[in-house]
Amino acid sequence: MIEDDEGHARLIEKNIRRAGVTNEIISFRNGTSAITYLLGADGSGQAAVGRPSLVLLDLNLPDMTGIDILARLKANEHTRRTPVIVLTTTDDVREIQRCYDLGANVYITKPLNYESFANAIRQLGLFLSVMQIPELD
Repeated sequence: MIEDDEGHARLIEKNIRRAGVTNEIISFRNGTSAITYLLGADGSGQAAVGRPSLVLLDLNLPDMTGIDILARLKANEHTRRTPVIVLTTTDDVREIQRCYDLGANVYITKPLNYESFANAIRQLGLFLSVMQIPELD
């Protein structure tokens, strides 16, 4: 999960857990640390080999845009199949189209209301609990 808002990150994890997802969730507050983890310190993507993963990605981060992260993940031979779910407050049609053009698998606009946001994440958790994740090569 790449989410700079700590409150959103806690809410996301809590409601994904409520939906029954027990997989490890590794949280990153900025794009730099997330990219280092996902592509490895050398940036080759070799670190992802054999490690199934899914990325929950906020677009509005303090050090780089989620668009940049998405583009790097989808351009790398080792991480191009990694499912990326964009979970952000941005509902601009151009941004949504751009994310899909870059290879985002799902785009979800965070509801502004707390209860609606919590409900949307629980539904996402139900989706994640039945989703198949590829092993990366």
